[in-house]
Amino acid sequence: MSRPTVSAALLANGEEQHIVACLRGLAWADELVVLDGLGTGRLPELARAQGATVHYRRFDNFGAQRQALIELTSCDWIFFVDVDERVSAGLAREVRSVIARDDPEAPSGYRVPRRNYIWGRWIKGGGWWPDAQLRLLRRDRALFRGGDFVHEVAEVDGRIGTLRCALVHYNYETVGQFLAKQRKYAALEAAARRRSGERGAPKRLVSTPFYEWRWRFVEHEGWRDGVHGAALAVLAAWAKLDAERRLLSSRT
Repeated sequence: MSRPTVSAALLANGEEQHIVACLRGLAWADELVVLDGLGTGRLPELARAQGATVHYRRFDNFGAQRQALIELTSCDWIFFVDVDERVSAGLAREVRSVIARDDPEAPSGYRVPRRNYIWGRWIKGGGWWPDAQLRLLRRDRALFRGGDFVHEVAEVDGRIGTLRCALVHYNYETVGQFLAKQRKYAALEAAARRRSGERGAPKRLVSTPFYEWRWRFVEHEGWRDGVHGAALAVLAAWAKLDAERRLLSSRT
């Protein structure tokens, strides 16, 4: 019986500075597939030089992009990795080990913890650790719905397990980068909620940011990360305010 195979699948949007290092850490996979949602720059050229197959699909939402990646891969398992993440040798071995299990009751998907490095520091509070993400999936038992605007989660036919080794995520290098990405997420969230028929409410301009700040700084101990944790809690609250403001403005 042949061993199970695994495709390393990457969503990309022009992150040229990360693509080479990310793919080098995935050289152990049986297949490297990159789906580029931007279609400009040198990323396709750099990825192909590392042995990856590169496809282009104009970005519409994260769920649809990940489902497209599933359909572009050919192995038994698919391991989703973002371009700004790194896979250690230990995590690679663990992936190989769990997919090789000859057990009909074995999980069909696995969550992978992430170490988020923000502004040069590993952030442990505020909900940023262990930040487990559902990333390793049996290709024939996973489905992403196209309507997921961000933080999409696959529907999996079977049990879900959790790996021990973590992905390293170089999440945000600067405050400006954080704000730019949060603005993008806020726009996607507001658009999705608007399509579902939701209307904004003025009171949510206060309540939603406050609950986000409290969740990150108090309930999930963002204070443990000092100034970093305090700033991240405030900026996360600002992002929620931005989404609510966008939704409310659509009423007019």
